[in-house]
Amino acid sequence: MTAADSAHALPVDPPRVRGRFAPSPTGPLHLGSLVAALGSFLAARHQGGEWLVRIEDVDLPRAMPGAADAILRSLERCGLAWDGSVLYQSRRLECYQAALEYLLRAGRAYPCSCTRRELAGSARAHDGSPIYPGRCRTGVRHPDRPHAIRLRVPDVVLAFHDAVQGDYRQRLEQEVGDFVIRRADGLFAYQLAVVVDDAAQGVTQIIRGADLLDSTPRQIYLQGLLAAPTPCYGHLPLVTDGHGDKLSKQTHAPPLDDRAPGPALWTALRFLGQRPPAELAAAPATEILQWALAHWQLQRVPASITHPWSSPFTGESSPNGLTQAAKVID
Repeated sequence: MTAADSAHALPVDPPRVRGRFAPSPTGPLHLGSLVAALGSFLAARHQGGEWLVRIEDVDLPRAMPGAADAILRSLERCGLAWDGSVLYQSRRLECYQAALEYLLRAGRAYPCSCTRRELAGSARAHDGSPIYPGRCRTGVRHPDRPHAIRLRVPDVVLAFHDAVQGDYRQRLEQEVGDFVIRRADGLFAYQLAVVVDDAAQGVTQIIRGADLLDSTPRQIYLQGLLAAPTPCYGHLPLVTDGHGDKLSKQTHAPPLDDRAPGPALWTALRFLGQRPPAELAAAPATEILQWALAHWQLQRVPASITHPWSSPFTGESSPNGLTQAAKVID
C-alpha cells in the first residue's frame, strides 16, 4: 500500500450513510452555520446514519482562538450529538502531504510561482478567483520565488446530480483552470484537505452550504485521481441578510444564543422548508429535534443558492432568525 493509499484508506464496514459537518473555527456558530449543521445532521440521522464533526482549521492564521470549542459547545446545547471523535485538520498535515506527493509523482500537479498581481487580469470563476491561464504548466517561471502547487485539470465537463440544486455541470479547464492544492505560504488548500478527510472518514453524504457548490466538481475530479469514493451531495441555500449578503463573520452575523437554542432550531427548520408547528417554537431543543427527525424531507429544502429569511408572520427580515421565533413565543 502506498502512502497515498494509506492516507485515504476507508474504515472497515462503513455504515450505509455517514454525513458530516465541517465548520471553520473563524467565529461562533450563527444561524447560517446552524442551518448547515442541522441540515446535514437530519439528512444523516433520518436515514439511520452516522454524523461526524470535523474542525477545518488547516488555515491556522484565520482560526480564532477558542472558536472551535465554542462551536462544539453550541452543537451540544442544540442537541446535535456527533459520532466518534472530532477530527481536526491541523493534526493531519502528514496525510495531506502524502496525497500531495502522490499527485506530484503522478504528474498531476506542478509548482507555480505566479503572484496574485500577475493573475489580476485573468478571467474570473464563479467564486471570484482567477481562472488560471496555465503560465507555469510547462515549467515554473520564477524558481527563486515561493511557489504554490496546482492541480492540472483537463478540458472536460464534469457533471453530477445535487440532491437539492439538481443537475450541475462545470467545464473544469475553462471555468476554473488548474487550481491550488498547496499555497505558496506552505499551507494546504481546502480543496485537497477536504477530499483527503472525507475519504479517510468514510463520508458517504455531504450536505452543506451552496457557496461550495462550485467547488464540488473540483473535489470530484480530485477524488478520482486519489481513487477515493465520491459521496452524494446536497447544497443548502445560504441564509442572507437584508442586504442580500451571506451571513458570516465578515457580515457581522450575530452569534447563536445557545443558552436557549430552541427558537434558533425552529427558525432553521422553517428556513429549510420543514414547516414545524408554530407552537413548537417554545419547546426545548430535544423536542424540536424529535419532531424534525420524524418529519424531515430533503425535497422540501428550497432549490436556490441564496434564500433570504423573512418572518412567515410579519414578512420582516431578521438576520439571526430569532425574532421570528420570539414572535410566536410571545
